[in-house]
Amino acid sequence: MPSNSTVKVALAQINATVGDLDGNAKKIIDCARRAHAEGARVVLTPELSLCGYPPEDLLMRPAFMQGCAQALVDCAEALADLAGLHVVVGHPHQFGERGDVRSKSVTVQRRFNAASVLTGGRVSATYCKRELPNYQVFDERRYFASGRDAGQGPVVFDVDGLKFGINICEDAWFDEPPRAAKAAGADVLCVINASPFHLGKLSEREDRMQACVRDVGLPLLFVHLTGGQDEVVFDGASFALDAAGRVAARAPLFEDALTLVDVSASAVSGPIAPVPEFEAQAWAALVTGVRDYIAKNGFPGAIIGLSGGIDSALVLAIAVDALGADKVRTVMMPSPYTADISWIDARDMAQRLGVRYDEISIAPMFDAFKRSLAEEFAGLKEDTTEENIQARVRGTLLMALSNKHGAIVLTTGNKSEMATGYCTLYGDMAGGFAVIKDVSKTLVYRLANWKNRQWNGGKGEIIPPRIITRPPSAELRLDQTDQDSLPEYEQLDGILQRYMEDDQSIDDIIAAGFDAADVERVTRLIKINEYKRRQAPVGIRITHRAFGRDWRYPITSKFRA
Repeated sequence: MPSNSTVKVALAQINATVGDLDGNAKKIIDCARRAHAEGARVVLTPELSLCGYPPEDLLMRPAFMQGCAQALVDCAEALADLAGLHVVVGHPHQFGERGDVRSKSVTVQRRFNAASVLTGGRVSATYCKRELPNYQVFDERRYFASGRDAGQGPVVFDVDGLKFGINICEDAWFDEPPRAAKAAGADVLCVINASPFHLGKLSEREDRMQACVRDVGLPLLFVHLTGGQDEVVFDGASFALDAAGRVAARAPLFEDALTLVDVSASAVSGPIAPVPEFEAQAWAALVTGVRDYIAKNGFPGAIIGLSGGIDSALVLAIAVDALGADKVRTVMMPSPYTADISWIDARDMAQRLGVRYDEISIAPMFDAFKRSLAEEFAGLKEDTTEENIQARVRGTLLMALSNKHGAIVLTTGNKSEMATGYCTLYGDMAGGFAVIKDVSKTLVYRLANWKNRQWNGGKGEIIPPRIITRPPSAELRLDQTDQDSLPEYEQLDGILQRYMEDDQSIDDIIAAGFDAADVERVTRLIKINEYKRRQAPVGIRITHRAFGRDWRYPITSKFRA
């Protein structure tokens, strides 16, 4: 018979940093103390909150596993004075001194993705994740064994007669772990998560958890990370569902939050934060990715090559939102082919945002290169070689400024360019972080227009309108536009989405109404430019399929479809 008790539960939505065991533990302890002071009896923290997610090959280092084990004990002891409080902490776990069993021919992994209940100054129970994702950005079977392999069953703990069962992220996307928790007596299902963001992911999560609730008939509490970790970002939006599957509470997106929820076997209540519009979510993800990559890696600021085009303008606006104008520097590097309106618009935007703006002409360096190569190139027409020299001069200048001053270069290439190779190795690809690497050109325009509508209460634009309306151009030769070399971006991005993101075949894309020549051309460009993408900086993932962790195609391949 379910308890009639109502228990206050805190969803501790935190921004963990991989490997910062002390810093992450402090955040957990601080949240627990705040929650206890406000009457909470249970605190849920995200998946692997103690070590950060994803820790990747750190998990293979014995010293890392030992550090995590000690941090968990220290965390429990630090919470000993919070009478009656139960804190669920995500962490990597191993049984015994070593986490695996080795032989000459095989290594059997014995590390586990775990959640422990801390109460009374000790670890009272440990649950090991049963379902290990191995798709998209996930690679958990490389590191962890299933809890089934440890002979571990469900973990259910009692608070004032109300029984809480633990699942970890992927567990709740399957039937068996939630059902096992219910069979073990759970009145409420607690699901701790580290689920990287992509556009549309929040609705996917809520829909799937509602299906879980309909299956087991239990209220469900879902706690999630925030912040950026290399190329992935976490959007928070922790939530609670009542036993009918209705959203009864939701934390804000893309910010740390301690959300208090009153829970019983029959009712759930708490604050419900709104879900931002599509563009707002994309913008917040990009800002979060830039902010945390730069801050967590200790860079003092960022440098951007400002061209007067829409891509660099968008990256600049994102960087200023992430870091503040005082930490962003822009450099305009005109060539003999740079239109006057390009540097006029670039200077205008830099002034609107209040960032440092400098101009360094690349003409002398470009001429020097051509003189040095004149004998080698004698009798040959100018082509993309000379265009790439200009891009590489710019890349060299930006990297020199980065080396001298310590600020990181933010590259400005978009997903459409990365897909088709419309970018220059060691030129515009030179830098430390690719902000819009997963933003298609059509989405670039959409975000630029959205940001202009938001800026200054809709009074004026942060991105000069001409930057948005003029035809895009690399300006590496006279009268050049992107569409000289590529299909119209609406067509290009439609093909890219179907082929690269949705894994549709060439024949299926043509059957959907796209021009056959365009489809053959774009898909060929995607394949032959893999070698470039392997050398590109890491960048922020905002779609369900980005060039990075979840795109692992061979450079050498003859497969057509």
